[in-house]
Amino acid sequence: MKEDAARWDARYEASGCFHGAAPSLFLVDNLPLIKSLAPGPLALDIACGEGRNSIFLAQHGFTVTGIDISGRGITKARQRMEEEGLVIDFRVADLEKYTFAEQYDLIINFNFLLRELIPPMVSSLTTGGIILFDTILDAPSCGTVHNRDYLLQPGELLRIFSGFDGTILKSEEHPEKDAPTAKLMFRKQ
Repeated sequence: MKEDAARWDARYEASGCFHGAAPSLFLVDNLPLIKSLAPGPLALDIACGEGRNSIFLAQHGFTVTGIDISGRGITKARQRMEEEGLVIDFRVADLEKYTFAEQYDLIINFNFLLRELIPPMVSSLTTGGIILFDTILDAPSCGTVHNRDYLLQPGELLRIFSGFDGTILKSEEHPEKDAPTAKLMFRKQ
């Protein structure tokens, strides 16, 4: 949607990186396990923003596609990619209308929730492929800043992925933190 793209473009307009330049700690901490389990190097970064996690994966041998609604975020991601001497397929796309055309060995979804996108994500995984999911959990510390439609409810991520043919390797929730999150690692059978 144009409003979403404009809102994210405005956030990414500032110098520096909106979420910081460093990759997610959940991704960093789980990279050794991911590399040992993923059946290949093809990775997809959903709502990649300015590319911090895409860059990290490419630095560690993955062939990465990063998708985001923000043209400004993708421009910054491409600039950083070039500075790092990497090759990443960054695409501007509205994920509400996105159709998965490729298969991936790893899909990461951080700081973004579009529930109807989860089944196609799982379908686009190769056998043995991994999904790493980390997004905002509805908790009292969220306040009124967030639209509750885009927040996970307690236990929801685990319930969603329990319905798919595969194994939940990790699942954790942190409602007590200032930025409450739910995290999950899923491997498709």
